[in-house]
Amino acid sequence: MKPWSFRKKFVAGLLIIFVALVAYRSYKTYQDDEESRLSRNEILSLEINGVIMNGKKFLHALKKYAKDDTVKAIVIDVNSPGGAVGPSQELYYEILRAKKETKKPIVCVSTGLMASGGYYAALACDKIVVAPGALIGSIGVIMEFANLERLYDWAKIQRYTITSGKFKDSGSEYRPMRDDERALFQEMITEVYDQFRGTVAKARNLPLEAVTQYADGRVMTGAKAVEIKFADAEGTYEDAVKMVARMANLKEGDYKVFKPKREKISFWDIMEFGGEEEDDLNSVAGLKSLIGSKVTSEGVAKELVKTVLKTKYMNQPLFLMPGYWE
Repeated sequence: MKPWSFRKKFVAGLLIIFVALVAYRSYKTYQDDEESRLSRNEILSLEINGVIMNGKKFLHALKKYAKDDTVKAIVIDVNSPGGAVGPSQELYYEILRAKKETKKPIVCVSTGLMASGGYYAALACDKIVVAPGALIGSIGVIMEFANLERLYDWAKIQRYTITSGKFKDSGSEYRPMRDDERALFQEMITEVYDQFRGTVAKARNLPLEAVTQYADGRVMTGAKAVEIKFADAEGTYEDAVKMVARMANLKEGDYKVFKPKREKISFWDIMEFGGEEEDDLNSVAGLKSLIGSKVTSEGVAKELVKTVLKTKYMNQPLFLMPGYWE
């Protein structure tokens, strides 16, 4: 048998190290979770952070732990300006589902920002606790477009589109928007806005007229939100934990707060191309896009355009606080 060359031995060694590191990482994550769960009575603590574009990380943790017998209650810490309509509604419905199926109390809390889609998701909770100076609300829908026609003219660029129908290229940035397109988008925005407004009225047990008075996209302080019954109480994260513990009939000292471990960014995260990305501010998606498969002049140019011209969230209806950009 021919002996292995140095190159083959080196490659084999790297593969063994890789497999060992992956196995260790999986074991360590499992061990950390198990070591942090020593109490019979636990309050599951989850977070909704950043722009909501899919919410998969949050939903995975909610589904994994909510039905655990040791979990007696759930507290959700929200710090979000909102995000895409569908994912924000998905968070709302899944929190509502968890509440109905487990019969466990759920309290949402924010000491920073609970706006638009972030507030929509929080409406599913039994109670909403906010710091008096937190920013709450922004009930509304926003959809932005850019007309870069003159920029293309300056750059001597001509764009053409072949479509199957007159609305297929609606919202294109290389031409002005037609009146019928504007009416179509407005109809869609109004429909989604009515969904948002109706959800607030139902969840907060308020007349639709009372909600409409403040559902014009404005943000308000936590103190104001409590005053008009858009939230239940002023307080901090610790206040929310104590509130949900009382709701679950847990005495102080008889429970512990359990926070699922957040995985740190590692070399392997950077190398995982093509996988499902988490929400923008909760992942390494942005880093991947710059150092991963998009390391081309075209990829860098696209990222720069998204950043400089602020086009990342354009052409889609959003439960996003106006004026928010990464």
